[in-house]
Amino acid sequence: MDVSEPLTYFISEGSEESGFKEEDRVLAEWALEAWARQTNPSLEMVPGPEESATIRVYWVAAGEGMYGEMRARMVEGRLAADVFVHPDTESLGLDIAQRARLDPLFRDTVVYLTCVHELGHAFGLPHTGAFSDIMYTFQYGGDFVAYFMRFREQLEAWNDIRMASPFSDSDSATFKFLYPQSGGS
Repeated sequence: MDVSEPLTYFISEGSEESGFKEEDRVLAEWALEAWARQTNPSLEMVPGPEESATIRVYWVAAGEGMYGEMRARMVEGRLAADVFVHPDTESLGLDIAQRARLDPLFRDTVVYLTCVHELGHAFGLPHTGAFSDIMYTFQYGGDFVAYFMRFREQLEAWNDIRMASPFSDSDSATFKFLYPQSGGS
């Protein structure tokens, strides 16, 4: 993605049938901020109109077991991305659904980490096979509850989501490799 000028983003409203909650928009914004903080100085991102935003986030009803997806597009000759997040944890398997019902912070962890993961694709990061990576693909299997719980266990309150790091060292290194013009650490 071209970061020579500020990236614009648009975060949509969601529908009740998608499982959307109003605070999900904040979670998506925090996910963008988390990626921006991976460089020094931080990537500049500003809200923009839906039609021309570089990154657009949409909340959609889930297919069974689907967490989200990213689709590339072009805007004014620049690579852009549409990110689709499925915030309905009821459709993500019995273990995830039960835990999310009992623990609202777990539900928000799933939505937040899905945003971070799909935005990683928007920035050009591929899937990995390392369970510790935010870009890990669930196609390799594993304990999905444990995947989300390692982040959830860092949280005492909802606002902690914003500052807890969802990234492995490998995630950070890959992002910094892709965006060296923004500096490094």
